[in-house]
Amino acid sequence: MTDDRPIGLFDSGVGGLTVLDAVARRLPSENLLYLGDTARLPYGTKSVETVRRYARRAVSLLLSRGVKALVVACNTASALALDTIVEEAGDIPVVGVVEPGARAALALARGLSGPAAEAPIAILATEATVASDAYGRALRSLDPFRTVMNVACPLFVPLAEEGWTENEVARAAARLYLAPVVAARARVVVLGCTHYPLLSATISATLPEGTLLIDSAASTAVEVEILLGRSARREGGSGETHLLVTDASERLRRVAGRFLGREAAALELVDLP
Repeated sequence: MTDDRPIGLFDSGVGGLTVLDAVARRLPSENLLYLGDTARLPYGTKSVETVRRYARRAVSLLLSRGVKALVVACNTASALALDTIVEEAGDIPVVGVVEPGARAALALARGLSGPAAEAPIAILATEATVASDAYGRALRSLDPFRTVMNVACPLFVPLAEEGWTENEVARAAARLYLAPVVAARARVVVLGCTHYPLLSATISATLPEGTLLIDSAASTAVEVEILLGRSARREGGSGETHLLVTDASERLRRVAGRFLGREAAALELVDLP
């Protein structure tokens, strides 16, 4: 029996719309309810305690709207507050973006041979996600001997939001941040922030040919489909998407459109106490 309740997704801002888009493509009949905590972004520079507090408030609001599952469409919240979110959610299932991305990266790394097989898996992420070593812990839980390198790329977030994804500024930032990745000869690179897929062309062009990029949004969408199982809506036309934000502006609408690849629907302004 299908369940018409929406899937709830949340992020500190609009970056998680890349995850929403992946879920919508994978499960086009599902109703989706997205919350962007735009009044408090970014989470990537906040303390662990602050991220946990904000995450609890976001989850509480989505639960009050009757969601059937929660997707933590934020790498920082997945890295720092997933246990808190699971506890707050109770019986509602929760999917973060870190573990699906780690599993996808490891699957590709295991398919490599020769020197590439011995190279580290590189994680590009915010400072908070890097400091947490969330991807490293997830990867080592699956393969204790796997080498992981974390690389903080803080400028990628404002560049993605500004739409400066393939200009000289973006290319200069990519060369600076990715120099250690190139030096380490990493062949599997995880885009460990939901903003970073918008810079994937520039990132890919900066890395050696044949480097494999992992967008955890697609991996997360697959896990959401598996999690829902028979309760997933598979008929009934296109599902409805509703966007909630804690701060709205015309600029935010434009930025949201960049992440969705189309004009953003109406944004409902909500308050998180």
